[in-house]
Amino acid sequence: MKLKGGEHESSEGSEGAKGKMTLPLALVALISAFGSSFQYGYNVSVINSPAPYMQDFYNRTYLARTGVPMESSFQTLLWSLTVSMFPLGGLFGSLMVWPLVNNCGRKGTLLINNLFSIAAAVLMGTSELAKTFEVIILSRVVMGIFAGLASNVVPMFLGEMSPKNLRGAIGVVPQLFITIGILAAQILGLNSILGNAKGWPVLLGLTGIPSLIQLLTLPFFPESPRYLLIQKGNEKQARRALQRLRGWEDVDDEIQEMYQEDRSEKEEGQFSVLSLFTFRGLRWQLISIIVMMAGQQLSGVNGVFYYADRIFESAGVPSSSIQYVTVSIGAINVIMTLLAVFIVESLGRRILLLAGFVLCSASCAILTLALNLQTTVSWMSYLSIVCVIAYIIGHAIGPSPIPAVIITEMFLQSSRPAAFMVGGSVHWLSNFTVGLVFLYMEAGLGPYSFLIFCAICLATMLYIFFIVPETKNKTFMEINRIMAKRNKVEIQESKELTDSYPLEKQEEKKVLSS
Repeated sequence: MKLKGGEHESSEGSEGAKGKMTLPLALVALISAFGSSFQYGYNVSVINSPAPYMQDFYNRTYLARTGVPMESSFQTLLWSLTVSMFPLGGLFGSLMVWPLVNNCGRKGTLLINNLFSIAAAVLMGTSELAKTFEVIILSRVVMGIFAGLASNVVPMFLGEMSPKNLRGAIGVVPQLFITIGILAAQILGLNSILGNAKGWPVLLGLTGIPSLIQLLTLPFFPESPRYLLIQKGNEKQARRALQRLRGWEDVDDEIQEMYQEDRSEKEEGQFSVLSLFTFRGLRWQLISIIVMMAGQQLSGVNGVFYYADRIFESAGVPSSSIQYVTVSIGAINVIMTLLAVFIVESLGRRILLLAGFVLCSASCAILTLALNLQTTVSWMSYLSIVCVIAYIIGHAIGPSPIPAVIITEMFLQSSRPAAFMVGGSVHWLSNFTVGLVFLYMEAGLGPYSFLIFCAICLATMLYIFFIVPETKNKTFMEINRIMAKRNKVEIQESKELTDSYPLEKQEEKKVLSS
């Protein structure tokens, strides 16, 4: 039972030295979330408000080239390409996660990724001068690739840097910046600001600025310590990075925990996506991220946002004011995600996910009722507004931010890149599918399409309730042990494993301390 004692000791040690929020940790979280996640959100909603002016530009350009006006069916095709190329690019970006983060590191990948965003921003910003709409469609793919990488690499990078007692809070920061990005695009896209015939190229081009800031500042911050130690085998750099991030000299407990994780994984080597699917020891983790990522997108969040304008219009909000209502929904989204940052460590991940999905499914069910009755019962249109707001609150506290945190936590270093690649691909495929199918669903089923979303939310909620464990304040190894029981596999670890670190490193420690 020596192992238990050793384990107890090391977890006591790390409990005593709870990670605090240091300035370098806060800055690296803000810079990587602002430079990457923010733009994902910004580009999700940036083309909504200038849509009529952009379509007009497509039409004028086509007319100038061919001398005949564009057919409306062709225009619809071009516009749906402009919208849907973004999630398609996101899928391509997700597929690049594994090779890039393993070869270039987490920080390196974020820096390389900025080049995509800056290139796309320049192209979109100059598209009107160059009189070419094809460039906009191409840039949407490139921006999608950027967002696909950003949406996976930022949570991975921050999750690997954070002390275990702050991992959830810091893990929600990327989602917070995604919502801030959406809000920024909504505000800048108001008709009075840039959402007009003159301003839209600037609106599209602004996305390069956060990338530029990140490109200039992120190199001064450390790479993920886990990547340096476990994948690069460089303990000296890992120790230096940890000391900077934690704000104290003694980081032995964390280094030891990394060595322990490294040894328990030596058996398996680096996971590719294929080996991830065939490895029994990760079966339930894999199913869980697929269910949560699909549930997050198929729960109808895009449908609700899409429907929101019409719901407010039918409640008697004048069409000139609707854009301000959309901005206020964006603001609610930001505030609730900010709340999640502060409560995820006290309440835990499970509660937020369960409460979020319950609130979403209830909102969808009542929304179906309200939309069906709003022609006969006058106050139903107000109930539908309440449902939209309740849905957005529910999605913002759990289904939006938490799944990425859980991917970071459920997988160890060797399988994490492959896991993010799978989770990211499911996320973008589901996003793309909802974008394609929702218009047809809505045409065929009308308000009843929300019942499908309601069922998906309920199913995801039940899965989480029965399968997904609470992961707050646990080390990656502790979470791995919980999941090993569920997968019915033994974890490779022995007495020597826990004790071998101090023996090998005793001398080094003496040297370091002297």
